[in-house]
Amino acid sequence: MKTKRPGLASMLAIYRRELLSYVTTPTAYVFAAVFLFSIGLFTFQIGGFFEARTADLSAFFGFHPWIFMVFLPAIAMRLWAEESRSGALELLLTLPCPTWSLVLGKFLAAWTVAAAALLLTTPLWITVNVLGSPDNAAILTAYIASLLMAGAYIAIGSAMSALTQAQIVAFVLAVLISFLVTALGLPLVLDFLAGVIDGGAAEALARFSVLHHFDAAQRGVVEFRSVFYFATLIAVCLSFTALAVDARRGG
Repeated sequence: MKTKRPGLASMLAIYRRELLSYVTTPTAYVFAAVFLFSIGLFTFQIGGFFEARTADLSAFFGFHPWIFMVFLPAIAMRLWAEESRSGALELLLTLPCPTWSLVLGKFLAAWTVAAAALLLTTPLWITVNVLGSPDNAAILTAYIASLLMAGAYIAIGSAMSALTQAQIVAFVLAVLISFLVTALGLPLVLDFLAGVIDGGAAEALARFSVLHHFDAAQRGVVEFRSVFYFATLIAVCLSFTALAVDARRGG
């Protein structure tokens, strides 16, 4: 009988521990409730879902980047900052397990909470199918892209949380960086950059924006470069998290 590799076993143990901490405290429930309220408010009141009289979820997905960049750092800010503040991080780092297993376990737990909140919005998908005949393939693609984007914002939050003991500082830093990687794709920002640097360089810089890659998915276009972008952003941020945690372990 084969035994699990220590790293994988440690990752699963940390994942279960973190997920349990979310569901046994108000954190996950408050996040889900406020997220659903906010996305509903933006979709129906600001996005004019019913006024558009079209059976699609463009108004719904259009607000995801802006809501995610605030809400997801809020659930990620506690990943390492709280452990450091309470002194539990020192105990955690004495465990005989690789740093990557700790980082991945915590990240996947937070990502699961975000995925659960996203899953709770699927009744809206059912509603548009009752009201009309939407492009369900495009909606599914947008949901997948939204989940990848959520992972990217959580990874940013994880990296910032590993840098400080203060959750509020981690939250502010994560929101700031999330805003920067999102706003790069705004036409206003692109026009400003084009006036400061070469137009081609501005266009190239805009391709690093979350909006640039998420907008294509909303149209039902599956692009490998967009999947690669989100996967790379997650990997880079988690690698930075691991380095920050290793620095504490070494210290």
